[in-house]
Amino acid sequence: MTGFSPGVAMSSSNVQVGVVMGSSSDWDTMQHAVAIFQQFGVAHEARVVSAHRMPDDMFEYAARAEARGLKAIVAGAGGAAHLPGMLAAKTTVPVLGVPVPSRHLHGVDSLHSIVQMPKGVPVATFAIGAAGAANAALFAVAMLANDDPELRARLHAFRAEQTAAARAMTLPPVTTA
Repeated sequence: MTGFSPGVAMSSSNVQVGVVMGSSSDWDTMQHAVAIFQQFGVAHEARVVSAHRMPDDMFEYAARAEARGLKAIVAGAGGAAHLPGMLAAKTTVPVLGVPVPSRHLHGVDSLHSIVQMPKGVPVATFAIGAAGAANAALFAVAMLANDDPELRARLHAFRAEQTAAARAMTLPPVTTA
């Protein structure tokens, strides 16, 4: 691809999931998806693929996703947030949209843009910000775990750890004024 670099976080040559964002400023949010993939040992890549500033690269990324073996694309975008929808329009690989918080509307604009896809071009849309990025990655892990018993076991262990941590929580004493 012309002008297309591997990006920040690249796993093995057997990449299963792409993590893409419209700008390097989206990394503060999207790094949470990458951290989940690293935690679970899922081969992934992370790249800037702007829908507005590099549309040819974005279309090529989407068009080649299936042939490259990608099983999911986690796409984060802020503002107009066209990246997830435009990727979904060009590939049948599942696209998981993450609204990135924006300066003025705090990501609500991004959420509305991503979630309002026309019938026939789905984008699974997650919460605004870091929680959405982590949950999109966990959703991709769950999809991959359907065909990977070892990954499924790691996901079960992760869930059990979350349950144990919640059960171990204590509340502070009541304070009176």
